[in-house]
Amino acid sequence: MTDRIAKPFLKWAGGKTQLINDIEKALPNDISKDKFTYIEPFVGSGAVLFWMLNNFPNLKKAVINDINEDLINTYKTIASRPKELISILDILQNEYHGLEGQDEEKKEYYYSKRELYNTRKEEQSGQAALFIFLNRTCFNGLYRVNRKNEYNVPMGSYKRPTICDNENILAVSQALQKVEILCGDYEETLNHADNNTLFYFDPPYKPLSETSSFNSYAKDEFNDAEQIRLRDFCHKLDALNHTWILSNSDVKGKDENDNFFDDLYSDFKIERVNAKRSINANPEKRGLLKELLITNNNKVAITI
Repeated sequence: MTDRIAKPFLKWAGGKTQLINDIEKALPNDISKDKFTYIEPFVGSGAVLFWMLNNFPNLKKAVINDINEDLINTYKTIASRPKELISILDILQNEYHGLEGQDEEKKEYYYSKRELYNTRKEEQSGQAALFIFLNRTCFNGLYRVNRKNEYNVPMGSYKRPTICDNENILAVSQALQKVEILCGDYEETLNHADNNTLFYFDPPYKPLSETSSFNSYAKDEFNDAEQIRLRDFCHKLDALNHTWILSNSDVKGKDENDNFFDDLYSDFKIERVNAKRSINANPEKRGLLKELLITNNNKVAITI
């Protein structure tokens, strides 16, 4: 089909490409020796998933999950109907690019597709194509829904965004053939673990301020009680001898007296790593900040 290396097919707020080096250092030192299962319960754009698939040929299987049904529908469509998806995306791209210089018509086109997407009446491939179209043309690749589960991100300012990257979609489809794709609560992923399993958690981040909350990612909020439930699940995995790595925002960087995560994960290894904030209406407020990388793995890091 293709020899191209699969990479994330979505723009994504909080995508983990920039943390790959730090995540690599947190991996168990014997991970490259034995066959293992990789589980990502909050898959998002899959940056870590595709890196794992590309770098660990001894990966026995991978399991991904997300609560976002529209996102998971898109993964399943790419896995099973890539050419059908490409044909629809190609039409959307040609129509959208054909409106270059016609700002009002272009805007009208975007919002009509957003409205169609929110009806959720399209068949599987059509709905997945709309998901990718909106992601590539909206403001900064943000995914946000209201309480009614309606996608409400405004149009972005990209001139000729790539909406149909057919080579990468084919590469992703090929990579997903060894991936089990689930949609539900993250705790259910435990049913797919075996005696040599690595979990990577990238949950909706705890917001650093009221205006920086991008966690309206599903119609139900991932609040502090959910963060605590996730910590309890990590304790459960630790008791079962599963290795896990988790990333989250460093609220202490905003308020040095805020020990929410330091207290929550005091039994585990907490590292502060550099990340880049890329979403803010004010460009001057974008830039470097710290994020947390937490793990129950105290072994020496490996290098590939």
